[in-house]
Amino acid sequence: MARRGADVLVQGLRAAGVTRIFTLSGNHIMEVFDALVGSGIELVHTRHEAAAVHMADAWARLTGQVGVAMVTGGQGHANATAALCSALAGEVPVLLLSGHAPLADIGNGAFQELPQAAMAAPVSKAAWAAQTPQGLAADVARAFAIALGGRPGPVHLSLPTDVLEAEVEEAPAPEASAFARRPMRLGGPSALVVAQAVAAAARPLLVAPPALCTPAGVLAMAALEAASGLPVVPMQSPRGLADPSLGAFPEVLAEADLIVLVGKPLDFTLKFGRAPAVAAGCRWIVLEPEGAVVARAQRLVGDRLVLAAVADATESVAALASVMQPVAAQSGWADRVREAVAWRPAAWAELAGAPEGPIRSATLGHAVNAAMAERDATFVCDGGEIGQWGMAMVRAGTRIVNGVAGAIGVGIPFAIGARAARAAPTLALMGDGSFGFHMAELDTAARHGLPFVAVVGNDSRWNAEFQIQVRDYGANRAHGCELAPGTRYDLVAAALGGHGENVTAARELAPALQRAFDSGKPAVVNVVLDGQPAPTLRR
Repeated sequence: MARRGADVLVQGLRAAGVTRIFTLSGNHIMEVFDALVGSGIELVHTRHEAAAVHMADAWARLTGQVGVAMVTGGQGHANATAALCSALAGEVPVLLLSGHAPLADIGNGAFQELPQAAMAAPVSKAAWAAQTPQGLAADVARAFAIALGGRPGPVHLSLPTDVLEAEVEEAPAPEASAFARRPMRLGGPSALVVAQAVAAAARPLLVAPPALCTPAGVLAMAALEAASGLPVVPMQSPRGLADPSLGAFPEVLAEADLIVLVGKPLDFTLKFGRAPAVAAGCRWIVLEPEGAVVARAQRLVGDRLVLAAVADATESVAALASVMQPVAAQSGWADRVREAVAWRPAAWAELAGAPEGPIRSATLGHAVNAAMAERDATFVCDGGEIGQWGMAMVRAGTRIVNGVAGAIGVGIPFAIGARAARAAPTLALMGDGSFGFHMAELDTAARHGLPFVAVVGNDSRWNAEFQIQVRDYGANRAHGCELAPGTRYDLVAAALGGHGENVTAARELAPALQRAFDSGKPAVVNVVLDGQPAPTLRR
């Protein structure tokens, strides 16, 4: 068979080290499917294009590699583009490959012709359509370098069918270095200035971005904490300072006299640096890979920005760890910060085990936490009210959350991508609203032998929105957020080749979770909940 553009593309993917692509087939990408035969690259064939992107997102978070999703053009691309929002806000390196109408017919009303790169551009670091078959491997290299560099994030490459089908002469793949992350280092003098400013402060805080909420990033933050004696506080929740995994952190944030953003953007999650969330006189240091974000910080905090340096989070945290030392006078403050982040209401302990009556969110949180601890499992936490209880209560060494974008419905595809990345027990906690987005992906997990346990907190409503209605407008104006009562989501799992458990009493939780893990199948534990609002942690 003559060498095609699709073969050059696959050559580039192999040179990049790609071993798995999350995909949904379609007319525009059949040439690539054919070229992948015998390549050694596995296809995980999904049921929805957005789910393919979410799976690639979770894979990237746990492996540190670029997660690759591939979909067809037109509507398939449009479906997938929506999922790029989570990867962008989560600072996750993802490559979305989308089939595309032939270049020769653009403007003539080609089948499923859309301005795909323009659609993806607002939710990606870069987006373009391939122009030549010879350049496809170089396109992959460029996409990988952009996705991994600076603030990591998604990149889109459209693949016109005539570029994929065109015959080409031998086209060597770019050198391995072309696919690699290009570090943006924090220079030694700048690192020393930061270290000196932190040492001179009475109540400094180090705040980290989503990009460091990965297995490698957690280790890097731990190294910086060991070197400096100060806790490094990561922020990756759409609820910002109301993130229950941060405990009583807002209390100490309001007392800080110096905040160092180690790649963390100054945005809504930090109340834009405004009082009273942050002391009016608090000074700021911004270590940031994007000049526009530095300029935004300057506009928001003015002359309280005492230092800004262009550097990425990975390089910044490593550079600071190499020069910082503990300051004895700050030890009490550091302990206060750790204690505040770890704080949870003592009353929650009374809801552990098997209390009588309707199952409370905290009771489910205790049960999930115990199941995770027994298995060194990967924890995936979707959004919504039950997700916030999981964020607050589940202590997992490896976890993935829905992220700053705040989109719900990612739990099932995230769990599949996580299970593909890490051969360990995996549990995803979600609400009944979230479960409905991608329940068909249980079939994907079953077909590909990627078992996980989905715990569904079933309160028969879109609870986050219901709680907003009750709080802001009154209980008599709550409407439009109901879901059917008594829905058996566990039966969906059984119908799609998995295992189901239905739980209506707290005493059933632990045995049901045990059976779900033991099944070795994609499993759904449907837990009928007394719907609770998200926890509000105030002392």
